[in-house]
Amino acid sequence: MKVTQHLWFEKDMEAAVRFYTSLVPGSSMDPVSAIPADNPSGPAGSVKLVGFTLGDQRYMAIQAGPLDPFNHSFSIMVECDTQAEIDRLWDALKEGGATEQCGWLRDRWGLSWQIAPKRLGELMGDPDRAKARRVTEAMLKMVKLDIAALEAAAKG
Repeated sequence: MKVTQHLWFEKDMEAAVRFYTSLVPGSSMDPVSAIPADNPSGPAGSVKLVGFTLGDQRYMAIQAGPLDPFNHSFSIMVECDTQAEIDRLWDALKEGGATEQCGWLRDRWGLSWQIAPKRLGELMGDPDRAKARRVTEAMLKMVKLDIAALEAAAKG
C-alpha cells in the first residue's frame, strides 16, 4: 500500500511543482501528462497531472480548473535544521503570497506551509514544562520562526 497526498490546482500547476521541487533538497518531478478523455473538468487533454516528491513525501498534482481553494486544513510542514534553511524557504515561498503567525505562510498559489526548525519540537517536548511553555509563548508571538530567539526563551 502507498499513500500519496493529492493537490488540486486551478491553474499554473506545473510552475508550482517546479518551484516546490527546486526548493526542497532530494525532490523530483515526474513528466506532466494529460488525461486523454473528456471528463467533468474539461475536454481530452485539458486536465494535467504530475507526480512529484518533496524530500521524502510523495504527491500528485492535478490542474483541472476551479474546485475548492487551498485552506489551512492542509499544509506542508518543512522541518529545517538551520536558520539559513528557514530563511531561504521562507523568503522564496512568501514571494507573491502572505505570511502568517507561528511560522505559517501561504504561497502565491494559496497553499499553506509551515516552515519550522526541528529544534522547536525538541524544545516544546522538553520535560521541563516551564521551559516548554516559555518556548511556546515565544513561538506564538513570531511570524517567521527564529531559532536563536526560541533558544533564548528556553533559557529564560
